[in-house]
Amino acid sequence: MNRREHLAAMLAVAAALLPAAKLKALEARMEELVPEYGLIGQMLAQPGQRDALIEILTEGTGSMPGNFAYLIGEDSANADAIWIVELWENREAHAASLQLPVVQEAIRKGRPLIAGFGTRAEFKPVAKAGT
Repeated sequence: MNRREHLAAMLAVAAALLPAAKLKALEARMEELVPEYGLIGQMLAQPGQRDALIEILTEGTGSMPGNFAYLIGEDSANADAIWIVELWENREAHAASLQLPVVQEAIRKGRPLIAGFGTRAEFKPVAKAGT
């Protein structure tokens, strides 16, 4: 999959997960700003703990400087897996977010609910769908 296809897939995930108003806001923001760093990864929850893990991972994600999008989706083939799609201003903004107290607290609370990790990809967004 090339970078354009990767970004198109990520935007398709956003379209599936976000309410229409939030999707329009994300699209408008994406028109103004171009992220330089992205992550897509699968996280595996302990059996039966996916909803609890999702709740923890969403706490405080609205206040991460340099973050354009942080999307969590339920894996349709694995009841204990989630996919996380992140778009960042740059790699440094992502690294800095990991030091935020709210993120550190989410990591602390979520760690016991994590069984492992699946596929993970870092990428540089280079095109938007429709461009």
